[in-house]
Amino acid sequence: MAFRKELLEGGLKAVEASDDPMIVLARKLEPQLRERNEWIKKNITSKMIPASEKIARARFAVYGKSIYPDATFTLRLSYGTVTGYPMNGTKAPAHTTLYGLFDRALGFRNKDDFELPQRFWDRKDKLDLATPVNFVSTCDIIGGNSGSPVINRKAEVVGLIFDGNIESLPGRFVYDIEKNRAVSVHTAYIIHALRVLYDAGKLADELEGK
Repeated sequence: MAFRKELLEGGLKAVEASDDPMIVLARKLEPQLRERNEWIKKNITSKMIPASEKIARARFAVYGKSIYPDATFTLRLSYGTVTGYPMNGTKAPAHTTLYGLFDRALGFRNKDDFELPQRFWDRKDKLDLATPVNFVSTCDIIGGNSGSPVINRKAEVVGLIFDGNIESLPGRFVYDIEKNRAVSVHTAYIIHALRVLYDAGKLADELEGK
């Protein structure tokens, strides 16, 4: 806390002089991120905005006021059902579990993108492998909705939206209830991981209102 206060009071000079590893990393990344953002604005955003406007005008000409405008930065609720979807000739399940997490890692010899941190292996015997990790639902979401709470009919928080399946990529323009899915992390996994994997029991207690 005192360190952050020093940086705040010291302003830009304090940040530039800091040898904190994360601040050093941020100083190195900032110009690269700025350059990338400028490239995106010039090559992608400048083309997408006019195209999106044309699509919006076409949609309004067809549907009028019968459907709601999307991505207007206003608070909105999306209703949906937790259910799987057809994928690659089979069916993707509605939930994944810690069983599946370890199976996936072992299936790919715990390498590359499927390598689990050693902490998971060290504490595997303490984990309840039936704990749900992620789940998919028919909620209609769009970029920027990540971090939104998922609540059930009892108004209980059961997850946090963080992604959509690959079939939902056209969701900015068209929604297909058969294949579009919102992906959420289950609160049961959040709490279980905080307690068993990350030794953050006090934070888990706070989240559960204890």
